[in-house]
Amino acid sequence: MNSKNIARHLKGKLDKWTDSIEEAEIKEIIKENAIVTGGALVSLLNGEEPNDYDIYFRTEESCFEVATYYAHLWNKDKSLEQVQVRNKSGRITCFISSSGIAEEEHFETEPFAEEAPKKKAKDPFKPKFFSTNAISLSDKIQIIIRFYGEVEDIHKNYDFVHCTCSYDYKTGEVNLPSKALECIINKELHYVGSKYPLCSIIRTRKFIGRGYHINAGQYLKMAFQFNELDLKNIDVLYDQLAGVDSLYFGEFISHMEKLKDEEPEFKPDNAYYFDVINKIFG
Repeated sequence: MNSKNIARHLKGKLDKWTDSIEEAEIKEIIKENAIVTGGALVSLLNGEEPNDYDIYFRTEESCFEVATYYAHLWNKDKSLEQVQVRNKSGRITCFISSSGIAEEEHFETEPFAEEAPKKKAKDPFKPKFFSTNAISLSDKIQIIIRFYGEVEDIHKNYDFVHCTCSYDYKTGEVNLPSKALECIINKELHYVGSKYPLCSIIRTRKFIGRGYHINAGQYLKMAFQFNELDLKNIDVLYDQLAGVDSLYFGEFISHMEKLKDEEPEFKPDNAYYFDVINKIFG
């Protein structure tokens, strides 16, 4: 698919999304601030149907307002765990407010809220899943709240070049960097550096499963950045795993936070970590 058809496809998708929104102010915020980047554009370039559409916002305010709107929609169903949106020093998160510990600092790492499997959305683009980093809607829309900013700011948090194509809903422009196209054509993982090298190392498994290849030099670059991290600091570990799609990591972090609260003087060694990881991951 060429850039013109990609723009037409993405505009159509986002138009259908905004048509489903009842509040005129939220519609306008999305039209002014929404950016699509990541795997959806890779799929479209390859003539494939995207698994989902990752939506980012160019401002902190727009990200917070849209997240709050969908939390309110979710909370109309009183049978579900109630979700709130927090903005703490520019870090926007969703969290479950019904457990009685919503004010505790570590609560942001608690489990996500998810619609029961038997409940199907009767209307399009309804919230189905909340985590601390994203809100998943029906019809393949995923609102990313972990990061926001202009495209170049968002991509500072990215790791592999092939994911850096983008679409700006406001201008209708599709940006296809030449290096990204080269990596897509050759199915090559080229690491450009990231704030989250641990996440990047784990993510290579997903891309290799899709037929991408990676040379040893890219792993070496990740290792250099990885070496600067203190993963035995639970806050660092949690931050590093922010972009990894695995409930097991959430279980591991919850376990370590509980240990930290119950035995603050205990200093786990590698043997302890390995034992916990083996129990969780098998």
